[in-house]
Amino acid sequence: MLTQLTIHNFAIVRFLELDLRDGMTCVTGETGAGKSIAIDALGLCLGERADAGMLRYGAEKAEVIARFNIEKNIHAQQWLQANELDTQDECILRRIVTQEGRSRAYINGTPVPLNQLKQLGNTLINIHGQHAHQLLLKPEYQLAVLDAYANHQGLLELTRQHYQNWRSLHAERQRLRQAQEQRQARLQLLEYQVHELDEFALQPNEFIEIEAEHTRLANSESLRNDSHYCLQQLHDGDDVTISVLMKNVLDKLSPLSEFDPHLKNVMQMLQDAQIQIEESHYELRSYLDNLDLDPSRFVEVETRLSKIMELARKHHVRPEELAEKHRLLRQELTELSAADERLQELATALHNAREDYLAAANKLSASRQRYAAELSQQITGQISQLNMPDGRLEIVFHPQETPTPTALGLDIPEFQVSTNPGQPLQGLAKVASGGELSRISLAIQVITAQRVATPTLIFDEVDVGISGGTASIVGKMLRKLGQSTQVLVVTHLPQVAGHGHQQYLVAKQTDGQQTETSMKLLDTETRLQELARLLGGDQITSNTLANARELLISG
Repeated sequence: MLTQLTIHNFAIVRFLELDLRDGMTCVTGETGAGKSIAIDALGLCLGERADAGMLRYGAEKAEVIARFNIEKNIHAQQWLQANELDTQDECILRRIVTQEGRSRAYINGTPVPLNQLKQLGNTLINIHGQHAHQLLLKPEYQLAVLDAYANHQGLLELTRQHYQNWRSLHAERQRLRQAQEQRQARLQLLEYQVHELDEFALQPNEFIEIEAEHTRLANSESLRNDSHYCLQQLHDGDDVTISVLMKNVLDKLSPLSEFDPHLKNVMQMLQDAQIQIEESHYELRSYLDNLDLDPSRFVEVETRLSKIMELARKHHVRPEELAEKHRLLRQELTELSAADERLQELATALHNAREDYLAAANKLSASRQRYAAELSQQITGQISQLNMPDGRLEIVFHPQETPTPTALGLDIPEFQVSTNPGQPLQGLAKVASGGELSRISLAIQVITAQRVATPTLIFDEVDVGISGGTASIVGKMLRKLGQSTQVLVVTHLPQVAGHGHQQYLVAKQTDGQQTETSMKLLDTETRLQELARLLGGDQITSNTLANARELLISG
């Protein structure tokens, strides 16, 4: 349950701290005093959209903190554990909004994204707004009411999953079909391109290798002649060679190094150089002996290299990228060739996905039919107590020749009502007046609230259009509901407020420059005064006080 609500600089609230109790708590006040501000602030703390207009004029930030006792709230405890957030008997939600419209959210002191605040909020509070009777005219809201009453979360999720799978497969098939004509043209081009490249059979890295070979063959004469010249200069020549010169130098230097040890390092370096020269001579000799510079091979290499260059230009890639381009084209051809096969696979998959969806949706529909009869009976019983003794409500489903799959199933419900004896059932919008619609809506909200596993229920002026003896019955209904759960009621009706276990008064003060809203818990005497004001306006008389006392006692 909600134990405390603290509000800083929200709307016209400078600072407000409410300590809340269990049972039924009523909030009253003059029109325009800001009775719903606390509910709006709480909505912000539960993840509603934030903007800078929520800040009190001149404030740098607004802050709302809501404390909950979750000792008996298993759903909230499980959610906190699943999301690795601190789990104790108390849960604290906090929301901050800045002048720039930015907001930050916290759960038990840990920063969290807004969607987590919303998810946890759904396990803590259920808010019934003053416009619920207008929403009741919409088929999607009627369906949501029925599903909430029947606790269809599991069936809805299963239906949604099968629908998403079917829809995904359906979209893929549509894409393949739309692209089929273009695919055929592309397929023909790819078959030609891949066939041409397959015949050429260029291997990875072949261009680098063949380019190197072409360079070598193109310079065959220089390689042979100049290598032979170098071999002659090193060792094989008839004239003085490098080997002979090196030997002469060593012969001269060797005795000198005996006279002066400083020359030994020079001797060592020259000896190493002599060894390197000899090895170079052997390597160069071996190279010339094995040099294969076949002119016919040069023609082959040049022809293949020219073809590589031609194909590379044709496919708008560099020559070294041609092999990779070949691989990609072959891969695309394989995928396109498999598209027809995929279409056949999709036909089977779609059929199976639709069957799975229909099985889940039909199971959901059957459950809706069962609970629709039960809910219709309960609503009829409740509205008969709300000064509609001959009222009757029935939830019907309109059959469809070809049902269109949706994430919510296949059902289109309609809440039909008869308000007078002998009157046929018709849609709410055609039959119910504003006051009747309010009473029907309130009856539905009270019934569904008893089925929803949230420990705190808020009714924000849901008694609009209700008065007199009907209002007293509404008060009794909400008080009874407050015996099993915490109920907060924003109301303008004394007959409802008199049934609360406790009552807050919202008042607005101004000094001519700034306006401020406050809320205070009323004791018995001040509560009588407020009920008398609600009954008779600003002129409180002994009669209105007496009537207020009767309302409070009856509560």
